[in-house]
Amino acid sequence: MEEHRMHQWEDDDEIDLIDLATVLAKRKKLIVGMAVGAALVTAVISLIMTPVYRAETKILSPQTSSSMAAQIMSQLGAASVLLGGAPAMKSQNELYIELVKSRPVLDRVLDRFDLMKRYDTDSREEARKALLENIRARDSIKSGIITVGLEDPDPKLAADMANALIEELRALNKGLSISEAAQRRLFFEEQLKDAKESLSRAEDAMKGFQEKSGAVQIDAQASAAIEGISSLRAAIAAKEVQVRVMRTYSTPQNPDILRAVEELRGMREQLEKLEAKNEDGSVMVPTGNLPSASTEYARRMRDLKFSETLYELLFSQFQAAKLDEARDATLIQVVEKAVPPEKRIRPKRTLMAVLALIAGLFVSILAAFFMEYRENAAKDPGRREKVAALKRYLSLR
Repeated sequence: MEEHRMHQWEDDDEIDLIDLATVLAKRKKLIVGMAVGAALVTAVISLIMTPVYRAETKILSPQTSSSMAAQIMSQLGAASVLLGGAPAMKSQNELYIELVKSRPVLDRVLDRFDLMKRYDTDSREEARKALLENIRARDSIKSGIITVGLEDPDPKLAADMANALIEELRALNKGLSISEAAQRRLFFEEQLKDAKESLSRAEDAMKGFQEKSGAVQIDAQASAAIEGISSLRAAIAAKEVQVRVMRTYSTPQNPDILRAVEELRGMREQLEKLEAKNEDGSVMVPTGNLPSASTEYARRMRDLKFSETLYELLFSQFQAAKLDEARDATLIQVVEKAVPPEKRIRPKRTLMAVLALIAGLFVSILAAFFMEYRENAAKDPGRREKVAALKRYLSLR
């Protein structure tokens, strides 16, 4: 009995599959016709569509822009440790991608190729949006290379505009770099004038004291202490100038500023410890109290050493800023220039035809089963009644 039922179920399944295959075979002309028709219509449409080409150029932007000031400060020995390196602006690929899409770069490309006429618009804003829609920029995290592509129906024009984008980007980047160096140069120039005047006053004061009281000698240990404290004070003053310069083009949360402020705090604490060893807070003299003339001599020497050291440090940073301003700040390197592409990126005619064929096949199969269902329902009175009832329920009346 059980075996009979199993055979019956298998027969039912086989009959169901045969029924499905029969429906498909019965409507094969409809299925094939709709699928092929959809593919042909899509192919014709793809032939009518305007082909679009994408020209790509590749650039390499350094993750950290090292300035000439950093190279000079690295040669100052112990002073560079106290002052820290010159501020460096970290450059990320996202920054350059945004600069490519910035208004100054886009406007220059619009003017170079008269794109307002090409995009058939009198609005500069609309032309800018149209150009921006045709730009494709992406970066590779592993290699650090930025790929900038531009799409246009004319392959040669696409390549020319892609290269023009990079040219305008380099010009903009160069202007920004020079502006930063100019700010640092002007600031150091003003500070250098004040330091030079202070040095002249300290030299005159020392010369006048020596002429009045005669040469005074102090021991080598006291002389070293004077020079050490004077150098530290000068380094603190130079560090303060550096922090003020950095704050002109960076936010207070910039890691370089935070690091410089922390270094400045440490230097001040070190100076307080040295000066605390002397009661009057002037100069540490390890060998005991000096005569009055020697003490005055030490103070004059301290002011002179301070002014000399400060002038030297500020002069070094001033020269570094001048070199940064004068150098050709071409930080963006072109790895691969754009050339006119040979293959279009759209329309992808083969893919469109295949997708249309699959969609047409799917819709035609559904249509075939629906038509078969309606045909069977018309022959079966019970089904006709069910269909009529369904229509009544679906009616809004």
